[in-house]
Amino acid sequence: MLNFKSCMTALAAVLLLGQTLVARAELPDFTPLVEEASPAVVNISTRQKLPQRSAGGAQAMPDLEGLPPMLREFFERNMPQAPRNPQGGRQREAQSLGSGFIISKDGYILTNNHVVADADEIIVRLSDRSELEAKLIGADPRSDVALLKVEGKDLPIVKIGKSEGLKVGSWVLAIGSPFGFDHSVTAGIVSAKGRSLPNENYVPFIQTDVAINPGNSGGPLFNLDGEVVGINSQIFTRSGGFMGLSFAIPIDVAMSVADQLKSQGKVSRGWLGVVIQEVNKDLAESFGLDKPAGALVAQVQEGGPAAKGGLQVGDVILSMNGQPIIVSADLPHLVGTLKPDSKIKLEVVRGGSHKTLEMAIGALPEEGDEMAAAGGGAERSSNRLGLSVVELTDEQKKALDIKGGVVIKDVQEGPAAMVGVRPGDVITHLNNKAIASAKEFTEIAKELPKDRSVSMRVLRQGRASFITFKLNE
Repeated sequence: MLNFKSCMTALAAVLLLGQTLVARAELPDFTPLVEEASPAVVNISTRQKLPQRSAGGAQAMPDLEGLPPMLREFFERNMPQAPRNPQGGRQREAQSLGSGFIISKDGYILTNNHVVADADEIIVRLSDRSELEAKLIGADPRSDVALLKVEGKDLPIVKIGKSEGLKVGSWVLAIGSPFGFDHSVTAGIVSAKGRSLPNENYVPFIQTDVAINPGNSGGPLFNLDGEVVGINSQIFTRSGGFMGLSFAIPIDVAMSVADQLKSQGKVSRGWLGVVIQEVNKDLAESFGLDKPAGALVAQVQEGGPAAKGGLQVGDVILSMNGQPIIVSADLPHLVGTLKPDSKIKLEVVRGGSHKTLEMAIGALPEEGDEMAAAGGGAERSSNRLGLSVVELTDEQKKALDIKGGVVIKDVQEGPAAMVGVRPGDVITHLNNKAIASAKEFTEIAKELPKDRSVSMRVLRQGRASFITFKLNE
């Protein structure tokens, strides 16, 4: 007969086994997904011819002696000796490795622009180890998407999903060629959506914790239904390897780019012609908002769509076509998806009042122009902010495309120094009021409230932004 202690031990074992089985049942089985999707994932290698060097100046291949046989064979295969040119030197080549995936049975392939940029030759290796030379149909550096074409029939293809339906916490899986190891599979979850990265204003990236390394670029990100929801594009790293922060281009964005590249060879995006910035707590207080939200208009390009539509410096955009602007990065994401000449409605706060503006957006220019920085001359004015300012000349106003403002000549100890302004900065607005002269700047500065956030619009190297500070005395 079992005693009480034995019964409890057996019961605990049964409970532990049950918990283990439940945990296993909750984890996804990726096997069917990988078996179905892998044939449509490809390895992409490129070659780019570089300017010739003399034989004496040519770089030697890395010393592979002492490496394990598998690694030595890998490097010898993927970094072959450069061919000799007729003069006896070596033909220098740059090589890169990446991933991609087939989206049509006749051979259209999606990958990253940075995988194939400036390549003289693009080779696509299929899952059956066959290799095909690819033609670049078009590329879009702004979204980092490139469309390739290989000659083929009845090629395996991926299923295209909808990135819009992804939820934070959802399981996702990547297949690619990290460090040249074909068809490596990694999995994780969606960490965030709509991420903006530096210099990437038009892509609302999907952030995941899927292990992505060099060579994964351009490969597909799948949901549990086996549908592609993104293109693995970038990682955040301090070591050069995976650190748990991976970023993918939403497939909705990528397919829109691919369709335009295929039909017209380039990508058209909507454009407002404004410089915006985030609304923090102090700016929200300064502009009379209940909470930090929206996109603060720091600069409006003269003659641009926003200027024609009545948008003004100091407006805070709260929504576009009914879609709320939670953070400032939401605005370029929304505007960029629209076609030029599309009509939009903006809900803005101006001077504490809500307004609705209607306007037509323009086409995003190929290259933006930056205004020149200001400097120089006229009457000085000192004030309680710890600044010494002078008026702008007519030539400086014309160069900066502004009608008024003052330029900072000296910065002493005080509130302005604490928020980082410096000589050469141009101040156009103070406490939500436009500045026409040094005298007017001084008069407005005298009336600034104490112990309350005050905004100041500053131009630095042609770029405008609002900053806030408080006067304690």
